[in-house]
Amino acid sequence: MVMKEGYKQTEVGVIPMDWEVKEFVDVIDGFSSGQTPYRAITDYYKGDIPWITSGELNYNVITDTIEKITIEGVKAANLKILPIGTFLFAITGLEAAGTRGSCGITGIKATTNQSCMALYPKKGVLTTPYLYHYYVRYGDELAFKYCQGTKQQSYTGAIAKKLPIIVPPSIKEQTAIATALSDADALITSLEKLISKKRNIKQGAMQQLLQPKEGWEVKKLGDVIINFQNGYGFSAIGYVKSGIPIITMAQIGLNGSFNFDETKVNFWKPEDFSVLKNFHIKNGDLIIAMTDVTPEKNLIGRMAIVKTNQTLLLNQRVGLLRLDNTKVNAYFLKTLSNMRSWRTYCIGSASLGVQANIGTKDILNGELSLPNINEQNKIAEILYDMDTEITALEQKLEKYKKVKLGMMQELLTGKTRLV
Repeated sequence: MVMKEGYKQTEVGVIPMDWEVKEFVDVIDGFSSGQTPYRAITDYYKGDIPWITSGELNYNVITDTIEKITIEGVKAANLKILPIGTFLFAITGLEAAGTRGSCGITGIKATTNQSCMALYPKKGVLTTPYLYHYYVRYGDELAFKYCQGTKQQSYTGAIAKKLPIIVPPSIKEQTAIATALSDADALITSLEKLISKKRNIKQGAMQQLLQPKEGWEVKKLGDVIINFQNGYGFSAIGYVKSGIPIITMAQIGLNGSFNFDETKVNFWKPEDFSVLKNFHIKNGDLIIAMTDVTPEKNLIGRMAIVKTNQTLLLNQRVGLLRLDNTKVNAYFLKTLSNMRSWRTYCIGSASLGVQANIGTKDILNGELSLPNINEQNKIAEILYDMDTEITALEQKLEKYKKVKLGMMQELLTGKTRLV
């Protein structure tokens, strides 16, 4: 491979000739971790001084904490009050919980427990914003490589000091990089807030529009459908690498979405396609989860509308509802399956345990309060438009996140220079 002029190969990759790979100890003046005051003295936890734990480090600016301690607790544990703008990273954590390698910056004066380490960059050598963005990009990789332990990985102070960091030579360039990435973060955050607002508006609209009103009729689900089809018991022995996708309860989201990803489903041999015609599902079909292994049993009875450009196969413990379109609107019914009354009925009717199951009879006997079909169609159109807007915003958000990842790769390796 021909090296681009002005760049060099290092242990962390290709960087500009005038950039350096240093250890944290070379660019950071101080490393300090917190402590937990003696827990038997519960009065220590009735104060107003924010006390940060690693679970609150979520690549964010920390503006509040779950627990707060008293000044007596601070003194008893010999804690340090950290100034606003202090960089923190988790020195203990779990990969599965997402706490391993996480970091944040204090937006308030606070102290920490022993799971967090505060770092103070050397003035004129390294800026905190650059350190933060560098660690957002590389923190999980560093933790994976350098943390010790199995069940709960952790850093020691000695290990933390040896961590590598790519350092641009000037504060001006570090600032330009951090500013560009902070602007991207601000755009992402504003879009996340807008999506949250739209979801809240939709939730309010659902509560209002789906609340039973005068003239609505209570009907059993079995009275408004033509047929209910249980899925087929496919055996793992018959799975093939490429064929007809099999739809399971995993494709039904907790919000009623259809989560189909061909990389995450099993396939059945195409030569059985005609034989399995009773278990075909296609675009627009309504399916329902009949089994639930989630801890809160929030999936049981949820419905989703199939979105696909091909014919799929229905697995056991997922039901197919063939609706009478003169009596019920699929989108209206799918939305109703997210409402409390239906949720309560399904959970109450299911056989509970590690795996919850609801039978065909209980599903068909479930009661729903329905307006006439014309009103259903109008309500469904309103909610569909809201969902469409939210989905477009979510897709835009994912695009922005991917753009930011690309920016990080370009800027933090010097492939693109801003000064």
